[in-house]
Amino acid sequence: MSSAIPRDVQMFLDNYPGNRDDTSLSANLEFYSNRRRCQPDNVLIREIHERFPIQEYGMNYESQPLQRHEIEAMKADKEILDRVVQSYRVMLDFYGMQLKSPETGLLARVEPERKYVDRTRNLAQHLNAGFLLHVLNEQSEHDELNTPTLKNSMDKWWANCIRNVEEREWIGRMVRRVRTEEFSFTREMYESALERRRETGSFEEREENSLDEHSEEENGEEEEAEEKNEEVNGSKA
Repeated sequence: MSSAIPRDVQMFLDNYPGNRDDTSLSANLEFYSNRRRCQPDNVLIREIHERFPIQEYGMNYESQPLQRHEIEAMKADKEILDRVVQSYRVMLDFYGMQLKSPETGLLARVEPERKYVDRTRNLAQHLNAGFLLHVLNEQSEHDELNTPTLKNSMDKWWANCIRNVEEREWIGRMVRRVRTEEFSFTREMYESALERRRETGSFEEREENSLDEHSEEENGEEEEAEEKNEEVNGSKA
């Protein structure tokens, strides 16, 4: 994984500090509320999915950068959030993936499975920890999504696009281990990591868990020693 974070990724991580919220602009909010047609396709959100607004100009120069007041309004509207999740599901299906758990972000291959195709060149648009770790599992355990271009995108761009510093560092460590060691990030590791984050709020394995296991081992050894002493004393009697 690259240690140098690209400039536009750093802007994303810093939440676009130079952007000014223009409350007169609400095209994204209106589109996701099904009240405005997107351009240049001229269709409503209910007619088309795979639309993910960002706070900068992307490939479609007819689009309006997402405004901060739109973000807050969209986050507060369950119907809009459901549409965003549905857009994500449609995008995943296009790449032969499916969302198993909206709560944890767990992904899986679609059933029946389909071969990954050249569509994967556009994967960089859709970044979150559940998605990144699914891709890493496919790369390391199944040798899929493993072209030099995708690996470079994963290491330099995608793995850096996580605003939570602890999660970004943890994912970075997993990527480095896959690239530099004979290490496979397995499906079991992937599912356990997401479940651990759901339960504890972190990918990291808590130290107290290790301490508890160590204490249990010590207690077990002490009980075994006591039983042996009792047996010896009984024999002497």
